[in-house]
Amino acid sequence: MSLVPTDPDYLNKSDNAWQLVAATLVGLQSVPGLIILYGGAVKKKWAVNSAFMSLYAFACVYLCWVIWGYRLSFGDKLLPFWGKPALALDEAYLFKKAFSGNFPNATMIYFQGVFAAITLILIAGALLGRMNFYAWMLFVPLWLTFSYTFTAFSIWSPNGFLTKLGIIDYSGGYVIHLSSGVAGFTAAYWVGPRLNKDRERFPPNNLLLMLAGAGLLWMGWTGFNGGDPYSVGVDASLAVLNTHACTATSLLTWVLLDVIFFRKPSVIGAVQGMITGLVCITPAAGVVQGWAALIMGVFSGSIPWFTMMVIHKRSKLLQKVDDTMAVLHTHAIAGSLGGILTGLFAEPKLNALFFGAYNKYVGLFYGLQMNMAGTGFRQIGIQLIGILFVIFVNVVSTSLICLFIRLFVPLRMSEEDMEIGDEAAHGEEAYAIWGQGDKLENSSSKYGSSLYEDVEVAATKNKRGGQIEIM
Repeated sequence: MSLVPTDPDYLNKSDNAWQLVAATLVGLQSVPGLIILYGGAVKKKWAVNSAFMSLYAFACVYLCWVIWGYRLSFGDKLLPFWGKPALALDEAYLFKKAFSGNFPNATMIYFQGVFAAITLILIAGALLGRMNFYAWMLFVPLWLTFSYTFTAFSIWSPNGFLTKLGIIDYSGGYVIHLSSGVAGFTAAYWVGPRLNKDRERFPPNNLLLMLAGAGLLWMGWTGFNGGDPYSVGVDASLAVLNTHACTATSLLTWVLLDVIFFRKPSVIGAVQGMITGLVCITPAAGVVQGWAALIMGVFSGSIPWFTMMVIHKRSKLLQKVDDTMAVLHTHAIAGSLGGILTGLFAEPKLNALFFGAYNKYVGLFYGLQMNMAGTGFRQIGIQLIGILFVIFVNVVSTSLICLFIRLFVPLRMSEEDMEIGDEAAHGEEAYAIWGQGDKLENSSSKYGSSLYEDVEVAATKNKRGGQIEIM
């Protein structure tokens, strides 16, 4: 008898190969995607720090993920919202069939790990330009352990209470985007703002580099949504097509609104519309028709535009929190919007293809058409319960984590170090050969000085008689 291990009978090599490729595409969204997007989108003195926050988070999350994070998120049930902590490193466990799909746990751990990593990196977007890096080093493993694993288990694990209730979150509109948006905004409140002059002027140091990162983010979403059926079937094809259709529509909608109200198409605005489209379609990618994806793109390019460009400028409460990359709008609001629209447009046959259960997951519009209004309203109710749960978990857990960390290290860098930036934090500069001048300091744009406009500054500039003037 041969003692050499062979491939298990359950293994579908095509599915396994696609899952590994999809996971790598998601990983490339972070490394180098968001690394260079953040590095190019911030003021020059923060380029190294912003990029390094992303790189550190990716590495730290992955180490924690294989030691305890994966089993907390997808392991045996400990609580209705949490799994039992355990290692995910032993060959006997790694070669067992994953909880879904025809491939081993090793592949699933890799795939889910890059999702966990990008969630922390998205949170970093709200904290760029002032967070103490030592505090960030503590924040990443704590938040992964005591926030991300709660929502991942509840919504994605077969044993999670929201999974059993029937929530639809195809690829992370709740677990990743709503979570990162709420957690980022909450953490930004506790960390505190950037220097006043940085909030007033925060010019992107390299728009072309930022666009390169945005391009990696967009194309990487092919694996982000295309990998979640856990097979290379027609559902994966539909998810990929819907992803790009919604994103293109959202980007064009955002640019059109910029042209109508600001008389000028903005590259920065286009990137914002791209991101909100990607986020909005994520909970619905493989369970809605193509025409619904286009409608979702119109909404994702307009509603977050309105909340960012109008509501935020009028709200003193929102302006108190320095959310550097506006993750509240681009991820929390867009993710919530996607979850609600999923509850409206989810097609029963497509849900049966994905979930394996017919007429359990029915969007409201289809429920009304099929004389199953009760089922449709129930689905909307579950989607709303999921939003409230994710908001509650992330506000509470993120606040407690920040309060705990500041017992040991300051959450915010000192005023002196923030004046200097990268050199003070890391002893390194991104463009040392160029000198210290802010090349874009005198540039003018309707979007102000950062990738996501410092809306409170624009509000001050545009406010006349207490009203926001949209030119």
